[in-house]
Amino acid sequence: MDWLIIYLASINILGFFAMGVDKERAQKKRWRIPEKTLFAIAILGGGLGTWLGMYMFRHKTKHDYFVKVISVVMMIQVALLFVFLWRME
Repeated sequence: MDWLIIYLASINILGFFAMGVDKERAQKKRWRIPEKTLFAIAILGGGLGTWLGMYMFRHKTKHDYFVKVISVVMMIQVALLFVFLWRME
């Protein structure tokens, strides 16, 4: 159980900061983090962190497909987490 908490915390922190780094790179017209990498981080468990980073840094919020995909991934992961925690009781 501890490894799961550490993994989820780490991947969500990574997703959050990846959005911030990509925003900064976009502003400076530098090499960007590919969208497929941002999607992969979200799908691998970092949906909430990526979603929070998207809105905190106001990054990719005008890309409807990006907002929709990240939002759906995040909602599915939060629902799965609640189901997982509920079954542990």
